[in-house]
Amino acid sequence: MPTETFEFQVEARQLLQLMIHSVYSNKDVFLRELVSNASDALDKLRLEKLRDDTLDADVSDLHIEIEIDKDARTLTVRDNGIGMSYDEVGQLIGTIANSGTATFLKELKEAKDAAGADQLIGQFGVGFYSAFMVADEVTLVTRRAGERQGTRWSSRGEGTYTLESVEDAPQGTAVTLHLKPADPENQLHDYTVTWKIREIVKRYSDFITWPIRLVPEKTEKTEKTDGDDGDQAPEPETLNSQKALWARSREEVSDDEYHELYKHISHDWRDPLETVRLQAEGTFEYQALLFIPGHAPHDLFTQGYQRGLQLYVKRVFIMDDCEALLPPYLRFVKGVVDAADLSLNVSREILQQDRHIRMMQRRLTKKVLSTVKDMKAKDPDKYATFWREFGAVLKEGLITDAENRDAILAVASFATTHGDDDPTTLKAYVERMKDGQEDIYYLTGASRQSIENSPHMEAFRAKGIEVLLLTDPVDEVWVDAVGEFEGRKLRSVAKGEIDLDAKDEEKTEDEKEKQAEEYGGLLGWMKERLAEDVKEVRLSSRLTTSPACLVSDAHDLTPALENMYRAMGQEVPRTRRILELNPDHMLVKGLNQAYKEHADKAELAETAELLHALAVLAEGGQPKEPARFVKLVADRLERTL
Repeated sequence: MPTETFEFQVEARQLLQLMIHSVYSNKDVFLRELVSNASDALDKLRLEKLRDDTLDADVSDLHIEIEIDKDARTLTVRDNGIGMSYDEVGQLIGTIANSGTATFLKELKEAKDAAGADQLIGQFGVGFYSAFMVADEVTLVTRRAGERQGTRWSSRGEGTYTLESVEDAPQGTAVTLHLKPADPENQLHDYTVTWKIREIVKRYSDFITWPIRLVPEKTEKTEKTDGDDGDQAPEPETLNSQKALWARSREEVSDDEYHELYKHISHDWRDPLETVRLQAEGTFEYQALLFIPGHAPHDLFTQGYQRGLQLYVKRVFIMDDCEALLPPYLRFVKGVVDAADLSLNVSREILQQDRHIRMMQRRLTKKVLSTVKDMKAKDPDKYATFWREFGAVLKEGLITDAENRDAILAVASFATTHGDDDPTTLKAYVERMKDGQEDIYYLTGASRQSIENSPHMEAFRAKGIEVLLLTDPVDEVWVDAVGEFEGRKLRSVAKGEIDLDAKDEEKTEDEKEKQAEEYGGLLGWMKERLAEDVKEVRLSSRLTTSPACLVSDAHDLTPALENMYRAMGQEVPRTRRILELNPDHMLVKGLNQAYKEHADKAELAETAELLHALAVLAEGGQPKEPARFVKLVADRLERTL
C-alpha cells in the first residue's frame, strides 16, 4: 500500500503548535506518557490472551524497551503489547477523538503558571502528542497482535502525518523520537544521556508492573564474558522495581511513590488529596489502594465520564474501569483493587452479579466515607477542599444509597445564614435551634446571593431563625429523599404554609381572623383573575418587606425540579403555585382598597398581573409574557411623570 498523507484535525493542529512552542516547562513528562501508553498496551495484550487463547501472540516476555542512538540523536520506546491496526493508528494517533480537547486547550491557555500547564498533560488523553515537545519528528511502527501486516505513522508536527503499511513489523509498538538539540535554558535536556533516562523512569514509572529495560548503547564496546571466546552484547538494564505498591507495607512506600501511582492511574498530574489503604483478610482476601483527588475533573458530571477502579486478580491486570467496585456517587475516587479469589476470565456482566464484588463495594464505600469523616475531624482545611470539589456529587448518595445515608449526612456540610464563611452540619444546626422550633428550614436556589435576597427569607431573617442555603442542583432532590434528621423534618421555606407568627404570638387569632376577613374579597378576586397561573391566593406570614411571593404546595415539584426533569427529557405537567400577599405592605393595602372601591376597573386587573410577575422575578424566574410585562411597567411609569 502506498504512503498516504493526511491532515490533522484543527484542534490537534492547535495542540501540536502549543506543545512544539514550549508551553510546558517540565518536558521530561513526555517519557512518562510514552511508557504509560506502552504499559497499557501490555496490559491489554495479557487480558486479550486470557480471553482468547487462540490469539497468535507471544506473551512469554512482555516488556518495555528504551533504546538510545546518540549518533542519530534518536530515542525509541518499544513494547511488545497489543499493537494497533492500520485503521486504529489513523483513529487513535492521527486525530484526537476525546471530546474534552477544546476544554483542554482553553485550560492550557489560561494556566497561570508553567507548573499548572505541566499538570494538564495526560488529563485529556493527549499524552502521545507530548513527544513533539522534545522531537522534530516522531515515527511510530506498530503491528496488532494476531495480524500479519504492520503500520508506520510519521509526522513532523506541522499539520500533516503519513501512514503506510509495512512488512515484518514486530508485534507491539515502537515510537522513535528524532530529538531536538538540547537547550538547557528552555528546560530541554539531552535525552540521549543514559543517567537522565534512568532518573525519569525512576521518578515516574518505578511502580509499573512490566520491566522497563534500557538497551545498551550501540557505541559501547562489547565485553567478553568469562569462559567465552566470542563477543557478547551486555544485557539490557531493568530500570524499574516493578513492585506493586498496594502489596507493600505502608512503611516501605513513600508519599511520593503513592502520588506517582495516582498520577499514572488517573492522568491527573497533581498530587491526590488523600490516600486510602485497605487490606481484607479471611474467607475473601483483597488489597485496595484508593486515592481521593484534590480537584474535580472537568467532565465529572457528563454522561460519558469514565469511572471505576483498576481491577487486578493476583497481580494480573483485568480491567481499567471496574464500575462495580464503587457506587456512582464516589465516581471521583481512583485506585487499584487486587483480589485473590476472582476468576481471571471475569467479565463486566459477571462482575455486576458477583457476591464478592458486592461485598468489596460495601467495604470500600464505608472505608472512603470513614476516611472523609476522619479528614473532617482532624484536617478541616483538607476537608474544606474535598467538600468544595466533591460535595455535590457525594450528595447524590443521599438519594441512591439508603444504607450509607447516615454516614453521608455525617460528613456533609451546608452553607447557612448562621455564618457567611463556615458551612454547618445538620447536627450543629439542630444544636443551635431556637426554643420552640421544630423543623430544619432550608431554601434551594442558583446561588447564595439569590437565596439570601429571596422574599421567602424575610420573616426568617427578621426573627433570627437559621436557614440552610442549598445551591447544588442535587439539593432539590435529596431533601425530599431524606425527609428528616434526628426526628426533625426538613422543610423548605418556599413550600407549604409556614406560620412564624404563632411561634412568638405577635398576632392573636382574632387579629388574623379580622385580617383574613378584610382581604377575603381581594384574595378571591385575584385567584379568579390569575387562575391560569396560580391555584390559590392567600395572606403570608413569611414576608416583611416584599409585597408578594410564590410558594409551592408541600408535595408539589418546585420550578427548579420541573426544569431539571425537562432538561433530562422527561416531560412533567406545569404546576400552578400559590401566590402569597403581604397584608402589611402598602402596595397590597392600596390594591385591597382600590378593589373595594373599583373592582371592575381594568387597571386593577393589570396591577394584579404585575404583582404576580414581580413575585416570579423575585425568585429568579421570568414572566410568562416578558413583552407584555415590559409594556405594563412602561405604561405605569409614564403615568407617574
